[in-house]
Amino acid sequence: MLTDRTTLTQFLIEERRRYPGASGELNSLILNVALACKAIAKRVAYGALGGVLGTEASTNAQGETQQRLDLVANDLFLRANEWGGVISGMVSEELEAPHPIPERYPRGKYLLAFDPLDGSSNIDVNVSVGSIFSILRAPNSGVNAAVEDFLQPGSEQVCAGYAIYGPSTMIVLTVGTGVHGFTLEPQLGEFILTHPAIQVQAAASEFAINASNSRFWEPAVTRYVDECLAGSTGPRGKDFTMRWVASLVAETHRILTRGGVFLYPREMRDPAKPGQLCLLYEANPVAFIIEQAGGLASTGRARVLDIAPEDLHQRIPFIFGAREEVERIEQYHRDHSVVEDDAPLYGSRGLFRTNG
Repeated sequence: MLTDRTTLTQFLIEERRRYPGASGELNSLILNVALACKAIAKRVAYGALGGVLGTEASTNAQGETQQRLDLVANDLFLRANEWGGVISGMVSEELEAPHPIPERYPRGKYLLAFDPLDGSSNIDVNVSVGSIFSILRAPNSGVNAAVEDFLQPGSEQVCAGYAIYGPSTMIVLTVGTGVHGFTLEPQLGEFILTHPAIQVQAAASEFAINASNSRFWEPAVTRYVDECLAGSTGPRGKDFTMRWVASLVAETHRILTRGGVFLYPREMRDPAKPGQLCLLYEANPVAFIIEQAGGLASTGRARVLDIAPEDLHQRIPFIFGAREEVERIEQYHRDHSVVEDDAPLYGSRGLFRTNG
């Protein structure tokens, strides 16, 4: 097995050799994350036999009901990473504030943000779930991280990845030199490189969106979906297939594997909530992965990786996948913005504007 296959450890060592001044601390952090993912994969695989199904009476920082396995996965991430001396702080979807590194452990030069179990509502019905992680440099190495230290644009990430717990367990990650997938060999307990240099397919014939929210969509999204549904007789001149798994990791993995576009757009039902996906530990790491694979990630109006976070648990609209499809959706948002600005009642010469 190991004579012609590259393990995750070997891959990271080869990457480090490209940078002679590298300390190896990033490699250690990634391997600690991988250890947490192995432990979570084992809990997920046991399902009802492991006693981890069902919900808790608590809610997370987003106000969502926590699954029992959410808390187990969160604890596994914390315990696997707090001791190593390479991070100065961690934030998680399950925690309101940054996790304090125990005083007995040294602080390092990295920050870790993670969603320990994405798609956990699917656990009880045995559908694929995953973990998502993002690694940033700490502005102040060696000391406890403050909230503001985590509020960096996604373009500052040094590594991002996800684990998917499905028929096989995989870690897909980028350290800024492309996207690579590693499959867990369960008997060896090693992640083996099986999907090198992943690229998002340029042509898309699938889109993923929660159609039950269509009444809340903005006109640009309605236009895009309507054109896809019109198929070969519509303006796009080809047939599309619609998918929806309700697991960001599963959606991302499908797009990396066979193409397409994912939309969780801005909705008009609650102006105070412009989006549903968390910027720091969901949208940013996925956006980094997608762009490293040749795709594009956007809010519909702006590149995700350019957004300066304002809050640890800030939510945004999120659209990603095949570059041409995302660019088309962005253009539709610009088109409809122009239409709204030029509407007769609200334009510069309308009833509700003055020329002064």
